[in-house]
Amino acid sequence: MAHVYVGCSGWNYDHWRDVFYPRGLGTSHWLEHYAGTLETVEVNATFYRLPTRKAAAGWAKATPDGFVFAVKASRYLTHVKRLRDVADGWRRLSERIVPLSDAGKLGPVLWQLPENFHRDDDRLAEALEALPPARHCFEFRHESWFVSEVEELLRAHRAALVFADEPKRRFQTLTRTTDWTYLRFHRGRGRDGNYTPAQLREWSGRVRGWLGDGDVYAYFNDDWRGHAVAEAVELGKLVGGA
Repeated sequence: MAHVYVGCSGWNYDHWRDVFYPRGLGTSHWLEHYAGTLETVEVNATFYRLPTRKAAAGWAKATPDGFVFAVKASRYLTHVKRLRDVADGWRRLSERIVPLSDAGKLGPVLWQLPENFHRDDDRLAEALEALPPARHCFEFRHESWFVSEVEELLRAHRAALVFADEPKRRFQTLTRTTDWTYLRFHRGRGRDGNYTPAQLREWSGRVRGWLGDGDVYAYFNDDWRGHAVAEAVELGKLVGGA
């Protein structure tokens, strides 16, 4: 049965102290506290460096059954290698996060490409063919990628086109390329939050529609004063997933 997983892009934010994390709660208990409210998280740390197996085992232990970790692929693969040699890079990461796989808590793999990486169908096809089966999703941040040929490449490999709600990139589309969906909410900072109740209701309607085909993963990005947590909780309530 399809499910909606709503969470945040990371959990280790100092500005969540006294806003979401209770005063005096040690950072080693933050993930456990987070997992008591939301059932998924997007791990940004894997973008910057490979985690140790010990760290991944700690993440698995701190979260309940059914919790899901989406992991962000290394910037070395997306920004430096630009999707070359992804199989070896993914193998290195997957070896480190075996505790998540063993616990049944490993979710999608996010491949976020840099803004100056223009469309390259051959490079994308090479990467897709080299990657082992998993829920891979791609966040393109240059306009040239948003064409039907790229969508067909993703469909052929059951990879998802990430829906990134970001005002400065209005060229992004809501075209789905597989039976599961990956959303990232990137709106700018605001005193009362990034999203109004009306906007969240609008998104909840879309999510409910997509659930008819398969799972939906939705993540609110780091923001001012920890609004992401409240907005994730509210969207989860609206679609009945939290």
